[in-house]
Amino acid sequence: MQVVIGVDSSTQSTKALAVDVDSGRVLGEGRAPHTVSGGAGRESDPRQWWAALAEAVGRTGWADRADAVSVGGQQHGLVTLDAAGEPVRPALLWNDVRSAPQAAALVAEYGAGAWASRAGSVPGAAFTAAKWQWLREREPEAAARTAAVRLPHDYLTERLTGVAATDRGDASGTGWWTPDGYDTRLLDRLGLAEAMLPAVVPAGTAAGTVLPGLPLRAGALVAAGTGDNMAAALGLGLGPGVPVLSLGTSGTVYAVTRGRPADPSGTVCGFADALDSWLPLACTLNCTLAVDRVAALLGRDREAVEPGGSAVVLPYFDGERTPDLPGASGLFHGLRQDTTPGQLLQAAYDGAAFSLLAALDQVLAAGGEGPAAAGLRQRQIRQWLMRQLPGRGRRLRRQLRRRVRRRLRTASCC
Repeated sequence: MQVVIGVDSSTQSTKALAVDVDSGRVLGEGRAPHTVSGGAGRESDPRQWWAALAEAVGRTGWADRADAVSVGGQQHGLVTLDAAGEPVRPALLWNDVRSAPQAAALVAEYGAGAWASRAGSVPGAAFTAAKWQWLREREPEAAARTAAVRLPHDYLTERLTGVAATDRGDASGTGWWTPDGYDTRLLDRLGLAEAMLPAVVPAGTAAGTVLPGLPLRAGALVAAGTGDNMAAALGLGLGPGVPVLSLGTSGTVYAVTRGRPADPSGTVCGFADALDSWLPLACTLNCTLAVDRVAALLGRDREAVEPGGSAVVLPYFDGERTPDLPGASGLFHGLRQDTTPGQLLQAAYDGAAFSLLAALDQVLAAGGEGPAAAGLRQRQIRQWLMRQLPGRGRRLRRQLRRRVRRRLRTASCC
């Protein structure tokens, strides 16, 4: 029996799954939590990811017998390593919006159209290039000590193999990767040498093998891995034009497409997938975590919603990425004397879902899917999403849409 272990190193925890290759049967699983800083930034010590990986794979019961392992990780995060391979500082995570001014400056310098054409995406605060620029400006001593730059999953792959490797999918979220390789002109502008970055390993090629003395069997094959959304698309076996809506710490909607995306509006990121296609994606910063926060503020269980009412909630507690409002904050609107806590909680669900639903057709169009297919997929996924949310069968009313759009326009002017 051949056994492989898949690892998901996400924002809040690491999960591991041991699977029998021939039957697909799950043999064991494990999980270990991460700590993320609060306050103005969102940071994590990469060494805790490594400790969590060891704990999670150990709990599968197959770490010492696995034939191969692959790591999928949260996208965009900036991991800076010194000459000894140790973290210079905690990693800047994808949902750290302090780099919004640096992202805006880079877009202004090169133009949104040029970014979309060359990198596939107009970088926002989440992108690694913006985070590196923030580090150079705000912590120049840390930037000067940096000998290597990695993404979160790259860091873990390198700890397993000793090889600096990444894949096209996760690399496409940095801002400095193009289909022709790393953008050396941009790297020069950012004060980075290509030698500081991991090699991009072709799909289907192993990054290396597990080193001796580690939590996994020495000599086991280690795949190049990829970003979390690319890994999900690969695992689902997505065909072109089939959209996925994922509700987690962030909310994402994406699809595998044959055409390379290039959205100069910045709503859709033109990522590569883990194979040889593309993965247009729209992402919101505030999804289930924001809903949980509203539920905690109200002192209610997250399922304790009630229908009706006129409340609108924009749960932008960490700023927002879609729409691009990194300086925004949460907003409660339309409260009345008879507004109930359950109605407010339902409004939080609606607000978390709104931006993703609005971006659905743009994601499909960005990858070259026709408008008829996009409309059909949008209707199907709307119906599915609204069935998953409390208050089954409830649709986002036109009145809610008008109010949300009006508040978005107000927030964008502030």
